[in-house]
Amino acid sequence: MPFTTAVVLVVLVVGIATGSLWTPILERTWFPDVAYGLPSLTGGAWWTPLTGSLLALSPVFYLPVIGSFLLFVGFTEWRLGTRRAALICIAGQLVGVLAAAATLLTLRHSGWHWAEELARTRDVGFSAGALACIAVATAAMRSPWRLRVRAGLVLFVTVSLLFQGSLADLEHFWAVAFALPLSRLLVGDHAVGGSGRFSVTRREWRLIVATGLALIGAAEVVLWLSPAHGLFGPGREAQPSGWDVALDVAVVAVVLNGLRKGRRWAWWCAIALGVLNVVSAVTLLLREELFGDLPGTALAVAGGALWLGELVLLVVARRAFRAPSQRRLGRRAAAEGTDREVARDLLLRYGGSNLSWMVTWPENSWFRTGDSVVAYQRHAGVAVALGDPVGPPERQAVAIGDFTEMCERTGTVPCLFSVTADTAALAVDRGWQRVRVADDTVIDLDGLEFRGRKWQDIRSALNRAAKEGIDYREVALAEEPWAVRAQVRAISEQWVGDKGLPEMGFTLGGIDEAMDPAVRVGLAVDGNGSVHGVTSWLPVFAAGGAVRGWTLDVTRRRSGGFRPVSEFLIASACLAFQAQHAEFVSLSGAPLAHADASGQGAAVDRLLDLLGAVMEPHYGFRSLHAFKTKFSPRYEPLYLAYRDEGDLARIGIALTRAYLPDASMRDLVKIGTGRGV
Repeated sequence: MPFTTAVVLVVLVVGIATGSLWTPILERTWFPDVAYGLPSLTGGAWWTPLTGSLLALSPVFYLPVIGSFLLFVGFTEWRLGTRRAALICIAGQLVGVLAAAATLLTLRHSGWHWAEELARTRDVGFSAGALACIAVATAAMRSPWRLRVRAGLVLFVTVSLLFQGSLADLEHFWAVAFALPLSRLLVGDHAVGGSGRFSVTRREWRLIVATGLALIGAAEVVLWLSPAHGLFGPGREAQPSGWDVALDVAVVAVVLNGLRKGRRWAWWCAIALGVLNVVSAVTLLLREELFGDLPGTALAVAGGALWLGELVLLVVARRAFRAPSQRRLGRRAAAEGTDREVARDLLLRYGGSNLSWMVTWPENSWFRTGDSVVAYQRHAGVAVALGDPVGPPERQAVAIGDFTEMCERTGTVPCLFSVTADTAALAVDRGWQRVRVADDTVIDLDGLEFRGRKWQDIRSALNRAAKEGIDYREVALAEEPWAVRAQVRAISEQWVGDKGLPEMGFTLGGIDEAMDPAVRVGLAVDGNGSVHGVTSWLPVFAAGGAVRGWTLDVTRRRSGGFRPVSEFLIASACLAFQAQHAEFVSLSGAPLAHADASGQGAAVDRLLDLLGAVMEPHYGFRSLHAFKTKFSPRYEPLYLAYRDEGDLARIGIALTRAYLPDASMRDLVKIGTGRGV
């Protein structure tokens, strides 16, 4: 980024040469000769927009000036190229400076105190050009970040101008006002989003409205701490008490949280607050016209203008705030949802993916739309859908859309976890993102023979089991004698206890799930009736209810028992299912482990790799994934599909709670510190 780097270096050199890096320049005799503003331009100092852009008013301003320039101009140069970024930055700076001067030239004799005072003011800094750059660069951002950044810019320059009203704020306003309408034209081939038209989702409307209310609350706190003059006059003359500000902020926080969730009551409260503040501002303005200057009128009018803008947003976005209360949500969930039996019936009728049997597990909730079901768990305000929707394949896109609609209506974040490539592609078609989180390891049974060098370990396990009198039994665990079931539970409890951490759930079942009569359980049993290991296999249905394959769920072995018991159990199951004419077995996917875990380019992928490394010493996902390579499987990627990166933090918390619902804070700290992270 040569332009950004060069400008920052020049600013630092000029700051050192003039001493402005450690001394304010307002009182320097040469300040009027280098600073821009209406007095300089009317005095013929045409060079000041250049010289003033390379300075800052005081040492404390250098950090925000240089920081914002590096961030905004640097991003623009990285995204649009050096020549285009330099042109936009310089033009935006000139437009901001000259348009502000022209505004003050027009108003300097109007009797408006604010305009008359600013008409005598000079300024320095390159901030207008930096804001123009990021405003233009928004056209090269994908949705929804394009709208979010634009809304943030508009709110920033508007609030600053209304409540601070400095010459810099006026320059920023004009720079953004110039850059935003022309952004798509100036970006050219780098533009994202087709014709430039875009629709605003309910979620985005909620975010914009809530952000506007947050800014109103923040402005009240800032003005209480540091009163400003603002666009409508001085604000120091009528200071509210600290208790009044605290009460206002508390009310705003409660209403803001409701708006974020799309609650209708919060929308009505915000409307009432907005109308009250606008009416108060108009009343004070009328009283001032009748009785002369009144304390607090300026700030009330500025606040009323801000609330008027918020009211406009609330009215335009009214359809986004229809989420029911928690009580109504519970009643509606009973009406909209479905139970395990309906989910199971649909699975038998239409078939499913290798993980679809997990939708019948009782920890799930179920959302039914037409002939489709989406199984999900709700944690931390996130509805985490488990696997592909179950139902007619041609209705999957509709099911995803209806599930998303339900989540947005109820104020929850939707995501799809451990879905196949086809389902992830449907989500991407909706503008979502996807990231690979695991690989399903599949063994095709047609023609499978454990011959050849690559199967040496598997043959050794089978031969050794035969010599030591270890037999393979395929059973329905619920029908086994109590003594067998007790051994199986003891093995599982020992396995969990050795880790010193809670047993995981969500996509990882346990002995309770293995008790389902539809699940097949493999046991390694010696001549004395001792169980050395256990595996459970979930059915994979084809349309019509025929079992076409089996998916591995539980794998446990007795401590001190037959060592290669896992290889023996899986190989024996493959041979048994092959004899039953199954098409394949799936060894399932280990969370946060997949075939090409190295070389991931996206930051999200790198984060997931880091989490996998942290979890590895405790749960051995990657070791398990490496173990499965002994069976020479083919890999089918599994994905997490999410709307955008803004959801990832909450999704991460939700997945943690889904996999570790019983984990305490101490457990989580133990996991996090296991590798020094």
